[in-house]
Amino acid sequence: MRGWPIGLALWLVFLAAVEAAGFLAVWRFFVDSVQGQQLDFVAITGNSIGRVRLESLVHNTLNGISIVSLTAATIAIGFIALARRRVALAVGALLLIGGANATTQLFKALIYRPDLGVDPERAAAGNSLPSGHTTIAASVAVALVLVVPSKARGPAALLGAVFTSLAGVATLSAGWHRPSDAVAALLVVGAWAAVAGLFIVLAQRRHGGVSYGPPSAYTTLFLALVSLGLLLGAVLCLRLTDDVITRSVEDLSRRRLFVAYAGGALGITGTAGLMIAAVLSTVHRVVPHLVPDDETPVEGAPLSSELPTVDLRAAGDDPTTQVLPS
Repeated sequence: MRGWPIGLALWLVFLAAVEAAGFLAVWRFFVDSVQGQQLDFVAITGNSIGRVRLESLVHNTLNGISIVSLTAATIAIGFIALARRRVALAVGALLLIGGANATTQLFKALIYRPDLGVDPERAAAGNSLPSGHTTIAASVAVALVLVVPSKARGPAALLGAVFTSLAGVATLSAGWHRPSDAVAALLVVGAWAAVAGLFIVLAQRRHGGVSYGPPSAYTTLFLALVSLGLLLGAVLCLRLTDDVITRSVEDLSRRRLFVAYAGGALGITGTAGLMIAAVLSTVHRVVPHLVPDDETPVEGAPLSSELPTVDLRAAGDDPTTQVLPS
């Protein structure tokens, strides 16, 4: 049986806890406080700038994200994992997608958004955190990173980060969701990615030896640095917007509205990239390059027992040593 990777397990638990704490912080600040609601309100109001130019891209993106597309993507991801003879990986990927999307819908139904007089027109709609569309896009993107072969993980992570960011920003541009809704959805997916990774590691403990593939170090570093830069830009935009949140949005200039909208978009994109970079940093350990069958020895691993041999020369057969099946 494979030894328990304590360090990896603790790291995955730590990641899940950080993502959960981040979700709680976003919920408490952007839903339950006046200041948070005001920042979200100015950002979503700024989406009117340039909406005509982006309308086609936004609607095409959002229309492609549905229950039907989620089902098709889930089947395809499960098929890839099973084609690689990784049952535990297939179950873990399904756990990630199903758990993340179910959690988002549960939170959306249970979270109460108080009417603090910030956005009266949307107050009747109630809570919209987390974003369902962003959860679908992010969960599929992360699950794909888990199931593809090691050589394809880097490109899959980059494409997944772009697709997830586009989906999250599209919900803001269309006026369907506030920036915090998309960020909260990404944190839900990140937490479930860690949980799914822990499940996969636990399911592989019965194997006596595994072969780890190379880490996607350069892609992970690139994604992390770019994402941190985007998040710093988002913090700067939030700071500039915070200076004017006490003023009516009708009195704000186009530049001020654009800064607020850009801050929301940068926050979504940076969170998406950083979340996927965190997954990519450990996926080579969570999903080894080779997981042998119980009776298949790994190259370089000690054999549990030697196979018996018998000398057949006494029987008059060819004087060679043969191996009898155990």
